Amino acid sequence: VMDGIEATQKIREAKLSSRIIMFTSRDSEQDVFAALGAGADAYIMKGASPEQLISAIRAVNEGTAWLDPAIAKIVLRNVSQQKTTQPVDRKNSKSPFAANLTEREMEVLGLIVEGLTNPQIAERLFITRATAKAHVHSILQKMCVDDRTQAAVTAMREGLV
Repeated sequence: VMDGIEATQKIREAKLSSRIIMFTSRDSEQDVFAALGAGADAYIMKGASPEQLISAIRAVNEGTAWLDPAIAKIVLRNVSQQKTTQPVDRKNSKSPFAANLTEREMEVLGLIVEGLTNPQIAERLFITRATAKAHVHSILQKMCVDDRTQAAVTAMREGLV
């Protein structure tokens, strides 16, 4: 009998085009990163609402990642602690998002991954809050995601940060 992480690895190794939603009661950092590292497209807790489950299914069906909000906090905390300082080479990136985002949007995306709010982004980049909000809105549209958490997860998965 194999667990969900092992099954995910086998599916990915077989190069199947399946989308994988990890539906689990496990919320340890180790389990979360093992599942995401194995190639899960979404991670949702068994106690999630029906609306959250539907949202996860829709996101994965549309080709984006989805994380349970409680799990997103774990991921974002970990990423902000291990943040790389090397800029992404947008021209040689294999991610379709790298070419679509402007340099400023890539910068804002990095700050989203760090967990900064729009006012904090504005302060860090010496721009107005309205400009920060506009950049975030543009990023969400270009990445075809519904919220900042999905943008952060997609950025991490695509190697944009």
